[in-house]
Amino acid sequence: MNITDLKTVLNPEAIGQDLHCFAAELYPICRSITGDGFRETLRQIERFIPLKRFEVPTGTQVFDWTVPREWNIRDAYVKNSNDDRIIDFQQHNLHIVNYSIPVHQTMSLEELKPHLFSLPHHPDWIPYRTSYYKDTWGFCLTHKQLLELPEDQYEVCIDSTLEAGNLTYGEYYLPGEIEDEVLISCHACHPSLANDNLSGIAIAVHLAKSLSEIAHRYSYRFIFIPATIGSITWLSQNEDQVHRIKHGLVLSCLGDPGKSTYKKSRQGDAEIDRAVSHVLQHSEQDYNLIDFFPYGYDERQFCSPGFNLPVGCFMRSPNSKFPEYHTSADNLDFIQPEHLTDSFLKCVNVLSVLEHNRVYVNQNPKCEPQLGRRGLYRSIGGASGTGLNELALLWTLNLSDGQHSLLDIAERSGFEFDAIRRVAEALIETDLLKDAIDL
Repeated sequence: MNITDLKTVLNPEAIGQDLHCFAAELYPICRSITGDGFRETLRQIERFIPLKRFEVPTGTQVFDWTVPREWNIRDAYVKNSNDDRIIDFQQHNLHIVNYSIPVHQTMSLEELKPHLFSLPHHPDWIPYRTSYYKDTWGFCLTHKQLLELPEDQYEVCIDSTLEAGNLTYGEYYLPGEIEDEVLISCHACHPSLANDNLSGIAIAVHLAKSLSEIAHRYSYRFIFIPATIGSITWLSQNEDQVHRIKHGLVLSCLGDPGKSTYKKSRQGDAEIDRAVSHVLQHSEQDYNLIDFFPYGYDERQFCSPGFNLPVGCFMRSPNSKFPEYHTSADNLDFIQPEHLTDSFLKCVNVLSVLEHNRVYVNQNPKCEPQLGRRGLYRSIGGASGTGLNELALLWTLNLSDGQHSLLDIAERSGFEFDAIRRVAEALIETDLLKDAIDL
């Protein structure tokens, strides 16, 4: 079975449920850029695909950055003078500012307030806040909660550790027919945020598992890393291997109801950029293409000038462009199985384009070959989309000069890539096309 066969046997409804269920299983874990929450996330991923884990010690220099201390947390709360937990980390992971240092003291409301964070414009939502590189502490709460806090003496407890340890990441490598690689990257460090990062993790894992069960031309490398410092660390540790990466996608924010969005690689016209654009163009849905800019997810590290890798970012609603972003409203209700399925199938279609995009040479280039005597005539008469298309055949024959790929032909002719692929396969069977590599 190859990726074309895979597309015919996928069950969209079951895929959506599986993706959402996995996101729901990961949702309660308190993740961060280091620590046991990240390791537990990798353990959950290992139920589906075998990962090779890497532990990079605190203090390791990774280009201009240093791997930070490892953070773990057991409990955190703010109690009032009645001994009631009025802010409780056990109730929601977002209540604690991620990477808060340990604290245990009693203080007035005035002393506590500088350490409290809320969203006045969304008074029922809890914000997500971090402080990875500055030693401080804090709690996040709804704005309604904040406004209702009376003058009192509050017991503040953060039972956390911030000490020498490791930065952890996981990698799954699938060897293909060739060493050239497709990189699939997603950050796996956000706690209890469904769209921004669980949707990407779920789809990456499902893609990896699906690809492990079929034959494929490219080798695939899936990496599950903490955002920013994770991709910087991974690039630092794999600098001598990145020349194998021919295409790449960063996956995130793939379960919300927004239209599909693709942020191009820094190169702008890389094959991955063209493949995703082509799939979205023929999806019969609205979509959004964004040129590269040096902010966002880990594509900005892969696309830094010292690497300039052909890696784009596939999303639905872009990060920071939807109100629920980095709040408690980015929950399991915000991502829906049908949107996860749609994003997954588009990823499969993109990989299918990459897998089949080859350059061929017409073996009968002087005038059009007589198609009827080669058994292609009746196929020409088939309805568009259900059989071989005459014009797709003629475009493929005309542009298969050893210079144009099948994606080139699809783009120029306006046909969907699969239509061009199908006629190319028919022309190969009748010896009218040969792979340029074999000549």
